[in-house]
Amino acid sequence: MGMGFTWETQDRARDIAAARAAWEQAKTLMVDPAYKLLLLDELNIVLRYDYLPIDEIVSTLKARRPDLHVVVTGRNAKPELIEAADLVTEMTMVKHPFRSGVKAQAGIEF
Repeated sequence: MGMGFTWETQDRARDIAAARAAWEQAKTLMVDPAYKLLLLDELNIVLRYDYLPIDEIVSTLKARRPDLHVVVTGRNAKPELIEAADLVTEMTMVKHPFRSGVKAQAGIEF
């Protein structure tokens, strides 16, 4: 939810709290029938650094409404999440503005 790149952090406790707040908001959105698609951008990074427990994430996603699609992004998805997913895609960067010196942009990369 806009905290930036947590792997460059100097405050792990703040990042865990931010991940928890974002996850709580995601759970609220999951039960709202107005939403049919929820994008959990970079959740795999949150899980990679153990900011949230994988078992909680997987059980919540498995229990979602049948009409809700959830997209999880980020590198290095944990095996438990891959196993629970309906579809897994691995993307490879071909070209990215960062390589040309364009800094990460709010609303795009974070």
